[in-house]
Amino acid sequence: MERKRYLVTYDVRDPRRLRDVFKAMKGYGDWLQYSVFVCDLSRAEKSAMQLHLGSLISHVVDSVAIIDLGDADRSCFEFMGTRMPLPRPGATVV
Repeated sequence: MERKRYLVTYDVRDPRRLRDVFKAMKGYGDWLQYSVFVCDLSRAEKSAMQLHLGSLISHVVDSVAIIDLGDADRSCFEFMGTRMPLPRPGATVV
């Protein structure tokens, strides 16, 4: 199954919705920084994540950005300062 690496970042205005989105995202990827996750997902997992997040956010005031970084087994990150651990390529078992 082909997996792609995505950078998911969100701006959620309500504290309750923000907590719900954060909890949901922990099931799809690895927390990188505040409101930023790195996710290695199949096409089906990405669709499930989008449906899940869509049910949690307010489409009027909140936003979610999903950035395709390419193949999950290829690293495209560079860090300055403290280096954040990135997920290993492959499925995340929750």
